[in-house]
Amino acid sequence: MNEAERIVAIVLAAGRSSRMGAFKPLLPFGPRTVIETCLENLREAGIRKIVVVVGHRAGEVKAKLRDWSISFAHNPDPSSAMSASIACGVATIREAEAVLIALADQPAIPASVVRALLDERARSRAKLLVPEWQGRRGHPVLVDFSLREELLRLDEARGLRALLDRRREELRSIPVESPYVVRDVDTWEEYCALHEEVFGRPER
Repeated sequence: MNEAERIVAIVLAAGRSSRMGAFKPLLPFGPRTVIETCLENLREAGIRKIVVVVGHRAGEVKAKLRDWSISFAHNPDPSSAMSASIACGVATIREAEAVLIALADQPAIPASVVRALLDERARSRAKLLVPEWQGRRGHPVLVDFSLREELLRLDEARGLRALLDRRREELRSIPVESPYVVRDVDTWEEYCALHEEVFGRPER
């Protein structure tokens, strides 16, 4: 079994996308939707076990992803902090060596970033790994499953940042060449700009 097969990815897709004015996971991104592209990148990196945390418009997300052979967790409060969605996803996982926490609005993160995190974990056995671009930490975050209880009780306001700060001696930042690890899509303008940057044409 390779490193990727021992990892479970948690993709956070429960929010209302209130700043966007449209539901981010189901927006088109090239030939697929935003969330399908995120899943495709994880699959390309070798991740086989994926839990998508749904909430707002959960039925539509599940319908779109019905052929992906993934699991779902439900956040009953889509307006809650990201920490709540992480806890919902982690609670469904009983066995793993680590969990990869990814955002559903970062479709441009290439599989090479995920592989870099997995390779470093295999080499160093670090408990916390984050990609870093030009000194800025981003997503996805790879967390050893021995920290499961801490993931279930993340600080509501600071979320993963509090965990990373508390365990900074166990944290490895992995420099990557992709700026997309620090870019998500919160507004329509950001979405259009990202689509044009990746595909050479705006999404209309």
